[in-house]
Amino acid sequence: MKFSVKNPKKTLHLVSLGCTKNLVDSEIMLGKLKDYTITNDAANADVIIVNTCGFIDSAKQESLNTIFNLHDERKKESVLVMAGCLSERYQGELQKELPEIDVFTGVGDYDKIDLLVHEKRSAFSNEVFLASHENERVITGSSYHAYVKLSEGCNQTCSFCAIPSFKGKLHSRTLESLIKEVKSLVAKGYVDFSFVSQDSSSFLRDQGINNGLELLIEEIEKIEGIKTARILYLYPSTTTLSLIDKIADSQVFVNYFDMPLQHITPSMLKIMKRGKGVEKLNELMNHMRSKPNSFVRTTFIAGHPGETVEDHEALCKYIEEFKFDRANVFSYSTEEGTTAALSKDLIEQEVIDERADIIGEIIAKTTQESLENEIGKTFEVYVDGESEEHEYLLSARKTLWAPDIDGEIYINDNELPDGEQIKFGQIYTVKITELAGDKLLATVIK
Repeated sequence: MKFSVKNPKKTLHLVSLGCTKNLVDSEIMLGKLKDYTITNDAANADVIIVNTCGFIDSAKQESLNTIFNLHDERKKESVLVMAGCLSERYQGELQKELPEIDVFTGVGDYDKIDLLVHEKRSAFSNEVFLASHENERVITGSSYHAYVKLSEGCNQTCSFCAIPSFKGKLHSRTLESLIKEVKSLVAKGYVDFSFVSQDSSSFLRDQGINNGLELLIEEIEKIEGIKTARILYLYPSTTTLSLIDKIADSQVFVNYFDMPLQHITPSMLKIMKRGKGVEKLNELMNHMRSKPNSFVRTTFIAGHPGETVEDHEALCKYIEEFKFDRANVFSYSTEEGTTAALSKDLIEQEVIDERADIIGEIIAKTTQESLENEIGKTFEVYVDGESEEHEYLLSARKTLWAPDIDGEIYINDNELPDGEQIKFGQIYTVKITELAGDKLLATVIK
C-alpha cells in the first residue's frame, strides 16, 4: 500500500509493505511527518520511506525490489529511508550493502522518524516500538475504518517463524491505552475497527491476564458510536471456547474468526510447535463454524520440513471438507534462526511449490463456493466509494469482512429506492444478485 503527503514546502512518499500491522506503524510515521505533503510522485518527493516486511523470502524480495526501484527514479537531493522489519532483522548487513539508503531504522523508532529524517541519521532502538493512544496517526485508505494494534512481539515458538527474534517477546498495550485510542478515533468519525497483533489471543497474558480479549470486547461494547469490530490473528493454543462465545454474543464484534492453522496432522503440528492437538483444534474450528453467520479464515504452510505425502494429502482433504470462507497458502521458506532451518528433513523446492499449488487450487474452489453461497442473500455492507472497475459501479464490503482482505462487492446503484443519494462510508442493506468472476454484484434495498 502506498501513501504520499503534500506540503507546500516538502513532499513525502511512503510505501507500506507486508501485513496490516505494518500499516498502523506507517500511519504513526505519517502522523510524525504531518507537516509534509503526501504525494504519489515518488520521483519528485523530498522524502521516500519504505516500511519493509521481513517475514518470508517473497516479502523480503518485494521490500528490496521496491527500495531499488524507488532509488532509481528518485531525485538527487531526496532522502530515502528504509524502516521496519527487514531493516531491523538485517541491519548490519544492509547498512554495509545498501549505500543507496540515507536513513536506516527498524521497529523501535517509528515515533522518532521526523528527527531521523531531519538529521539524516540512522537509528535502531533496543526496544520494539509499542503504539499508544498518545501517538497521532494519519489514518489511510478509509474515512470510517481503522486498524488498532493490541501488542508487539510473540511468546510462541513456532518452528518456522523468525518474528520473535527481531520483534521480541509479547508486549501488550494496556487496556486503558487501547480504549483511549478507540474513543479518540470514534470522536473523529471512525465506526469500524479491526484489532491486530502477532498473536491477538495472547493479549494481556504478559501482564498475567488470560482473558484479555474478552475484557477488551466488554470495554469496546461500552463505547457509543462503534458499529462493527473484528479481531485478526487468533492463535490456536491461546484461543478458548469462551472467547469464541464472547465474540458470538457481542453486539459490536462480528463473527469473524481468523486463525492461522498452518497444518492439521498431529505429526506436523508437533514438528511446527503449534501447541495444540488435532482434537482440540477441531473443537475450536467447529465451534467457530457453529456460530450464526460465521466467517472463518486461515493460512497454511506447504512443504515444511518433515511433511510427508500423507501429511500433505490429509491437509488437502481437511481444507476440502471444512470449506473455509477464505484461506491463504505459503510455500515454506527457510528462515535463519528458526528450528525448522536446522532440520535435516528439508523438502525440495519443486515439491514445496507443487504442494502449494495444489492447496491453492483447493482454496480457490472453496472460496468460490463461499462467494456463490452469498447469491440471493440480503445483508449489510459498507460502501467505500467508486470502484476501480467502472465509474458507475460502487465498491462495497460486507460488514463482516475485513477491509482489503476478504473481497469487494460491486453495487450498480448510485441512489436508494427512494431516490436518496448513497453516501460513502455508510452502512446499507443490499441483495446479492450474481457472481461475476470473484466479485459479487448487488443492488441496494435500503
